[in-house]
Amino acid sequence: MNWGNKLVVVFIVFGAFIGYLVYRAVTTKYDLVSKDYYKDELRYQDKINSQENAAKISDVKIEQDADAVIIHLPQEQKGLAVSGDVFFYCITDENKDFHTALQVDSTNRQIVMKKSLQKGAFNVKINWQQGKEPFYFEEKLVIH
Repeated sequence: MNWGNKLVVVFIVFGAFIGYLVYRAVTTKYDLVSKDYYKDELRYQDKINSQENAAKISDVKIEQDADAVIIHLPQEQKGLAVSGDVFFYCITDENKDFHTALQVDSTNRQIVMKKSLQKGAFNVKINWQQGKEPFYFEEKLVIH
């Protein structure tokens, strides 16, 4: 095989590789972080302020057992009226996302049954409000 034939083979392999890359780029599914990404970005300062409010009080604790994920809100807010929501955001698949209202019991915790969640890696995002003061907490969690 002379150098001309080798050059043609290299061009064919290179063309096939570029074609494969184009095929993968066209067929790959890309989920956006949020449908309202730009509107969320404009409200980012509110999120920062809410995180600072949450940092001033004791930590939110998230634990799991065989049947449930248990969210413990700070003890400073025990017995106070809080409202908000809990969002289990799956980084890899938006079909696994789970959203629920925050409804704490008398011990200041919320139980989310695992049967309503799928297995995988999640960012648990908790937004809540006590009075007029907003709070925000986020933690990574792997559901087994």
